[in-house]
Amino acid sequence: MIDPVSLLQAYHDALNAFDMRKVESMFAEDIIYISPSMKSDIKGRAALMLTFRKYFAEFSDQVSHDTEIEVLGANKVRSTWHLDATSGITGLKNRRDGEEVVTFDNNGLIAKVEVKDQV
Repeated sequence: MIDPVSLLQAYHDALNAFDMRKVESMFAEDIIYISPSMKSDIKGRAALMLTFRKYFAEFSDQVSHDTEIEVLGANKVRSTWHLDATSGITGLKNRRDGEEVVTFDNNGLIAKVEVKDQV
């Protein structure tokens, strides 16, 4: 049995450390990533990593914090979070608050991420 809270925390720690190799190793090959900040859903590890690398190249100072983590099922967890980042292109500061539901496969890899911004 997997521990979705520990896996989520490890994923967020890797993101905050900008450890893209670690992040990539945590995704299932056929991951689905859904976020209102994307123009469409991203399907597949390679496509998602391309998007992440582009994002983190622009927002290289991002700091994100979980405010709550809730287990929704054996392989599913929800976190509420906030992040602060500055665009390296425009210099504009970005603050987002939201939640994400992360579903893991039976091997402990991230199979689906659903992000919702709080307004």
